[in-house]
Amino acid sequence: MRKYDLLEQIKAAGVVAVIRGNSAEEAVQLSRHAVLGGIRVIEVTMTTPRALQAIETLVKEYQSSDPKAANYAVIGAGTVLDSETARACILAGAEFIVSPALHKETVLLCNRYRVPVMPGAMTIKEMTEALELGVDVVKLFPGNLYNPSIIAAIQGPLPQVSLMPTGGVNLSNLKDWLAAGAFAVGIGSDLTKEAVQHSNYELVIEKARAYTEAYQEAKRELS
Repeated sequence: MRKYDLLEQIKAAGVVAVIRGNSAEEAVQLSRHAVLGGIRVIEVTMTTPRALQAIETLVKEYQSSDPKAANYAVIGAGTVLDSETARACILAGAEFIVSPALHKETVLLCNRYRVPVMPGAMTIKEMTEALELGVDVVKLFPGNLYNPSIIAAIQGPLPQVSLMPTGGVNLSNLKDWLAAGAFAVGIGSDLTKEAVQHSNYELVIEKARAYTEAYQEAKRELS
């Protein structure tokens, strides 16, 4: 089924680029260069002005059915706060939905349309509620409040929960998060901040390539 194929592709890719642009055009450029650097999962946040336009553009560009094709990427929406926004994102072509917090109606809507949804959570109670609602992956957010050992602590009582830390993940601790059992990791400002500051999108390619190579190397060492 498409939903589970997408989840497997996100897990295999390992790195999700969280794109916050100052405009739709900037978000598209940042995303394009992240893909050129090897990142195949793009999350366009709804804090980006005209974010739906950016999602539509990227979905059209990266709609190849072959995950190995150069023009293939999974395009999703992030910072989705409510079910109305989630539905608009899905209609714009978003293939997965990410929220900073657990919102029941958003999860139920995504489940209705068989779209992967990854709500943010910090506590065992929130994660248990997410599992009860049928969430497949929980976004551990903000990740910079924890170290990778938190995954083992959480999966003690909840071994069935898949966690995607976002915020605070960087090249120096990426391997540690993967070794701890992270489903995937979300990378935001560390990927794009310098490029935006210097108006140089080539810096996104370099950083994306570094993250992609670090992920692949970590997977080889851990296998």
